[in-house]
Amino acid sequence: MQYSQKVLDHFMKPHNVGKLDNPSVEATEGSPACGDQVSIYLKINDKTKVIEDVKFQSYGCASNIATGSIITDMAMGKKLDEAKKITWKEAAEALDGLPPVKMHCSVLAVDTLRKAIKKYEIDHKLREQDKFDKNMIAEELKKIIYPGAGEDIVTLKMVKYIGFEDGKAIIDIDIPKFDKYRENVADEVREHLSHFDEIKEVEVNL
Repeated sequence: MQYSQKVLDHFMKPHNVGKLDNPSVEATEGSPACGDQVSIYLKINDKTKVIEDVKFQSYGCASNIATGSIITDMAMGKKLDEAKKITWKEAAEALDGLPPVKMHCSVLAVDTLRKAIKKYEIDHKLREQDKFDKNMIAEELKKIIYPGAGEDIVTLKMVKYIGFEDGKAIIDIDIPKFDKYRENVADEVREHLSHFDEIKEVEVNL
C-alpha cells in the first residue's frame, strides 16, 4: 500500500497527541472492535468561540493516526464555524492523498471533530439537538466509504432506497455479488446506523 510522505511523517511523528486537562468538550467515534477509533479534545474560548488547543488519541492504522494529526492541525486556532466546515476530502488532500481503502480514516477524523463541536454548541445553547428523521440516515450513509473507489456510497449512487418505520431502518444497496467489499460495506452501514438511539433494527439488502 502506497502512502504519501506526508502521511508517513504524521504517522511517525503525529502532532497534538494526548489528552487535554479539563477540555471544553471531547468526543469519540469508531470502535477498536471495528479497527479504528478516534477521540478528540477541544479547548474553546467561550467568548470568541476559537479553538485554542486540541489533542487527539487514536487506535488504528497509519492512516488513522495521520488523519487525526492533520485534522487537529487544521482545527487549531479556527473559530467553531470554520472548523466544522473542514471536510474529509480536504483532510485527505492536506496529506497529499490517501489510498482509497483508507479514505474512511479521513471521514472518521472529521466526524469526530464535528461531533465534539456539535456537543459544545448544544451544551452552550448555541444550537438545538437535531430531530431524528430519514434525512439523518442519508447523511450518515455519506460517511461510509466504498474502499474500491475512496468515495462515499451515496455519491457513488450505490444507495437505492432508505426506509424507516417503527424503529427499523431498511437500506437497499446496489453492489454486485462478486464485489469483495460487499459485506464490508453492509457491516459499515449496520455499525454507523446503530449509533442512533431511534434505530432498533437495521436491515441491509444487497
